[in-house]
Amino acid sequence: MKPHLLLSALLAGAFASLPVWATDLAAAQDWSLSADGGYVLDHRAGLAWPRCVEGMQWTGKTCTGKPQLLDRAEATALAAERWKAEGVGWRIPRAAELQRLVDKSLSPPGLNPILFPAAPGQWHWSSTSNVSAPSVNQYTYGNIAQGRAGDNARQAAMINGWAVNLSTGEARGDAARASKLPVRLVRPMPVQ
Repeated sequence: MKPHLLLSALLAGAFASLPVWATDLAAAQDWSLSADGGYVLDHRAGLAWPRCVEGMQWTGKTCTGKPQLLDRAEATALAAERWKAEGVGWRIPRAAELQRLVDKSLSPPGLNPILFPAAPGQWHWSSTSNVSAPSVNQYTYGNIAQGRAGDNARQAAMINGWAVNLSTGEARGDAARASKLPVRLVRPMPVQ
């Protein structure tokens, strides 16, 4: 076999075993698995994603158990506890980071089941905050009614948070912080 045909055949065979999202060279270079297989590494963002959501355990082949459902305060406390216990910067991911995990080339879209087996495809907490509350001059007589509306917007921002649907990639800022949702924490990518 000619060398260039042999190389083409080898490359075709190598890419045939990769998930759909990794068939283009750029995507293949952005993502990989950790040496122990417990993390999906996002090289572009410098993040390490556990293959299982909180409450589930990686067996070496799949995720088992049930997702832990937490409200926003519990999710934040869990990330802080893990950071303190492990000395690693665990945190709740931002909405855009969670959206990046959704593989839109799948039908239907969702998390790649090879990378994130048995993952719940529902709304997950993000750390993104509502920052769009209008500012109102409370001392201007004509703004008294607006000031109350502004207060309502600020109160809504305090009781609502952002969540991402990992089946579709949709992000919303009106998730009640008391809602019990799965959490997929993220950490900085470890040195390999």
